[in-house]
Amino acid sequence: MMQQAQQVGQGMKAMQEELRNKRVKGTAGAGLVEAICTGHGELVSITIDPQLIADGDKDLIEELIPQAVNDAQAKGKELHQEMMQSVTSGLNVPGLDQALSQFGQ
Repeated sequence: MMQQAQQVGQGMKAMQEELRNKRVKGTAGAGLVEAICTGHGELVSITIDPQLIADGDKDLIEELIPQAVNDAQAKGKELHQEMMQSVTSGLNVPGLDQALSQFGQ
């Protein structure tokens, strides 16, 4: 049991580093705005289609940016959950799957 705990701890540390280095992309407005976040959900960059800027639709731009960021962050949470399940697979801990499904919500 102690060895399993150590393996999970090492797996979690590696997973955190991998999430820090992974990038997920969220989009809004059919790709007019793209947001890139880390696997931890930290915003890395925003790209706005030049035509959208040229059109000068400030309200639309302000609406699409948070949508793209939220989309990227949601994808980061999904990635985090998938990786967490991978790290803890094989552990026979009652209720662990249920607890992990609630993680990050």
